Amino acid sequence: MKMSQEEIKKVIPHRDPMLLVSTVEKIVQGESITCTFYVDPAREIFKGHFPDEPVLPGVYSVECMAQTADILLLSMERYAGKTPLFLGIDHVRFLRKIIPGDTIEIRAKLASERREKAIATCTAEVYRQGELAAVGDVTLAMR
Repeated sequence: MKMSQEEIKKVIPHRDPMLLVSTVEKIVQGESITCTFYVDPAREIFKGHFPDEPVLPGVYSVECMAQTADILLLSMERYAGKTPLFLGIDHVRFLRKIIPGDTIEIRAKLASERREKAIATCTAEVYRQGELAAVGDVTLAMR
């Protein structure tokens, strides 16, 4: 199942400038998801990070991972319509620079879930030009 950004907006509450997922390329309900994000060179953040050598801040990569996990979880019937709250991120590593003009691929898999508390952890990976750029485990509460 593919989704455009307009369809994504029907699933998660994020909006520009904080909507950091462009498309959903593939989703296996309750298991895994693959999304993309176009790193627009016109983003304000690049004026200060860094003026002479712009690089996407690591926190943006983390937010891309979290939003990808949000879509995976909120696409499940039991969490549809909930608000995803970011509880934590573990085991994060940044391995490659992401620069303006890149289209990154973000993959997430459901790693664990505490249904009685509506809390889930997803493992996530960010790829730049087919190479692993960032990894981490994202924990979210569905409220």
